[in-house]
Amino acid sequence: MYFEHIFDQTLAHSSYIIGCQVSGEALVIDPKRDVDSYLQIAQHNNLHITHITETHIHADYLSGSLELAELTKAQLYLSDEGGADWQYQFPHIGLKHGDTIKIGNLVLEVIHTPGHTPESISFLLTDKAATEAPIMLFSGDFVFVGDVGRPDLLEAAAGIEGSKEIGAAQLYDSLSKFRNLPSYVQVWPAHGAGSACGKALGAVPSTTVGYELIRNWAFQFGTNQEGFTESLLADQPEAPRYFAQMKKLNKTLRPLVLSVPTYTHLSWAEVENYLQQGAQLIDTREKSIFAKGHLPGALNIQHTKSFNTWAGWVIDYERPIILVAEDAETEALARKLMRIGLDRVVGYLRSADLMAQDTRLVSSKIIDFDTMKARLTDPEYQILDVRNNKEFEQGHLPGAKNIFVGHLLGALDQLDRSKKIALHCQAGDRATIAQSLLEAQGFEQVESYMPSMREWIEKEGPLVS
Repeated sequence: MYFEHIFDQTLAHSSYIIGCQVSGEALVIDPKRDVDSYLQIAQHNNLHITHITETHIHADYLSGSLELAELTKAQLYLSDEGGADWQYQFPHIGLKHGDTIKIGNLVLEVIHTPGHTPESISFLLTDKAATEAPIMLFSGDFVFVGDVGRPDLLEAAAGIEGSKEIGAAQLYDSLSKFRNLPSYVQVWPAHGAGSACGKALGAVPSTTVGYELIRNWAFQFGTNQEGFTESLLADQPEAPRYFAQMKKLNKTLRPLVLSVPTYTHLSWAEVENYLQQGAQLIDTREKSIFAKGHLPGALNIQHTKSFNTWAGWVIDYERPIILVAEDAETEALARKLMRIGLDRVVGYLRSADLMAQDTRLVSSKIIDFDTMKARLTDPEYQILDVRNNKEFEQGHLPGAKNIFVGHLLGALDQLDRSKKIALHCQAGDRATIAQSLLEAQGFEQVESYMPSMREWIEKEGPLVS
């Protein structure tokens, strides 16, 4: 048996390629959209991808199953569980609980494990050439290392009222199927630490059934379903706004992107023309450089590991996109954007070309600790904390208003436009996104305390909890 784990750090997403070296066939589970890595792995190991499957309709990334099927002519094996509202709306071989997928000497048994979503399935793998006993479980977003899949995403991201309680009950029942598996079975989930698909995901890539039964918080409630549900639904991370878009696109036919896009370097005249047509400018430079000089209306989403997530929170899927980036960054940016379906990039502007337009540039005001402290008692200012609610409750500046940066565009009416704004986050990255969002929306007097709470706590600034 051939096995390889492919991990995308930017979305904390795991996918897998499994092959039978006797038959030369291979299966890919939960592929990302830039599928070239699977093709290369298969080629290097004399395998042909014949089967593609998914554990569920994903919310945090745009699946590459359709692209991979188009390139390899492999069969799609997808869940037909969950009811009429949770069916893939394109041709596939449907899977139900108890079905099997065979790849040479390898057999994957389908286990319906609803809770995270109604159609979720897991795959129990047996290598028949070696043993009749199962050896691996591909659990999707059912059981993670140290956690279980959140059941509230359908309500938080897709607006399906009441679904989180139903999902919690389904997940509680599904856990009994996990408990009945042999303790030695390896567990390979679809996500790791950093994913918004759970609240306490471990950093190691895999685990075992036995270890999770001992260590995972979700298995410690016994018959106390009410306590399990209460703990499960508490303190889940914010569901990024783009999750609803992914849920929609991942179950329908859509335009395919069969290779990583190559972005066009734009002249200044082309940038001006696109901006006049309503394009959005996403400046990926480091926050302090952006603050010193940028085009009016530009949004600053730094090119860090979290670029995908923040792009999905604030970029409009319906408008063309221009990036400010360097040549060497464009392939990585293209991969990150295509993984969440942001395909309307018309090109990029180099930072040197941007800085040459110095008469058009504006700066953003950055303040230090002492200035932020003075703002607390200045009646002309409102203090804005753009961290999430849990962070805010653990300790915040006196008099601060809390609006999470991802919700800012939908909550502008909660801000007093007659007052100036001094904002902060935890370490500065979210604050620069928020500042650029507000300035793009016409707020003219916005200041950012860029060192934010890390420095505030170190210097013993006043806190309320």
